[in-house]
Amino acid sequence: MSRRPSSRVAAQTAVIITATFCAPAQMLLPPDGRSVHIINSDMAVLEAQDVRKDIHCAVTPDKPMLGFDLRFHAGYDAAVSLKDLAGEENTLTILFRVTPDGHPDQATYFFQRFKVPRIADDAGGDANLQGEVDLGEGTYHVDWLIRDRGERVCSYYWDMDATLGPKDRQIGLAMPANSMAPPHLEQFTEEPPISRARDGLNIKVLVNFAPQDYDASTLRPLDTLALVSILRRIAQEPRFDRFSIVAFNMQEQKVLYRQKSQEKIDFPALGAAIHSIRLGTVDMKQLAHKHGDTEFLTDLITKEMQTDNRPDALIFAGPKVMLDSDVPQETLKPLADVEYPVFYMNYALNPVAVPWRDSISRAVKIFKGTEFTISRPRDLWFAMSEMVARIVKSKHGQSSRVLSQ
Repeated sequence: MSRRPSSRVAAQTAVIITATFCAPAQMLLPPDGRSVHIINSDMAVLEAQDVRKDIHCAVTPDKPMLGFDLRFHAGYDAAVSLKDLAGEENTLTILFRVTPDGHPDQATYFFQRFKVPRIADDAGGDANLQGEVDLGEGTYHVDWLIRDRGERVCSYYWDMDATLGPKDRQIGLAMPANSMAPPHLEQFTEEPPISRARDGLNIKVLVNFAPQDYDASTLRPLDTLALVSILRRIAQEPRFDRFSIVAFNMQEQKVLYRQKSQEKIDFPALGAAIHSIRLGTVDMKQLAHKHGDTEFLTDLITKEMQTDNRPDALIFAGPKVMLDSDVPQETLKPLADVEYPVFYMNYALNPVAVPWRDSISRAVKIFKGTEFTISRPRDLWFAMSEMVARIVKSKHGQSSRVLSQ
């Protein structure tokens, strides 16, 4: 997960006080995997390892951080003096090379190009440019330069270390060691095919796509990234082979997307539905209904647990839902004797801020369910490992009882 998804999603543009530098997506060189051809002057700068400031710039590297997508994310912030860019329209080209330690033959090149509007001679301040790269575990060296149309150059060089801590060595990362890739800006891309076990498990997921702050008026990439990552970890589990998805939003009291039992999760369709969320608008009918949110959640849970397609596990996922009135126990108790395990993967970016149980947690407790607090990537990894083990054990126990009858 990016440390600053909201800014990183906008990393392909650079805002300068009152003007915008237009830039295409950060690109890998070459995109087709053939040999790289870099102009001689740029290659000479990269190889020299001498910091140059023909254009005044300040580069601040970001420390690699493990995201919920189990990829390390690193990057930089570059401030370029507007005074040095004053004059007619210009073009800035950023080229940077990432080389894994001990593997110079595996160096990977990235570039960005920014169109600079005309800038007044008395302009002050800086143009703030950003870039990001996804990494596998390893130690890397970065050679970075920015060049304008007049061949003026600013260059910078740094090392970065992307390693798991001793307690996280069991985590299986999504990228091989010593590998680099452009950042994934689109969260809802289709999942690659998975080789699955025969007679796999049928999983139902109810996920609340809502912001961490219940009163927030926007759903940020930071809010959705962890939830999408939870769904991807579920989708990638080879012992799961059927998926039912119900995506809802508590603020709108609305089911956004429903997928009946299928062999994979349709992430593009889910993404299209999530992008339709319009927080900050209130339905007058909802205002008139004092406990409409509680009734919505109650109806959703009872409907999904009474369906004829009995899953092997039911998983709730999402941020905490703090309602004025909880789901009534007398409504859920008749459903409490379910023959499959129930889980709650509670995404809480800052669990200390709201330490008490929420409405979904109290409902899950009635079903003797298990709750996991997901605050860091390692929480998701270990929660999935325990959850899969419990689901498999439950399934085997049911099969043994059937055979003994």
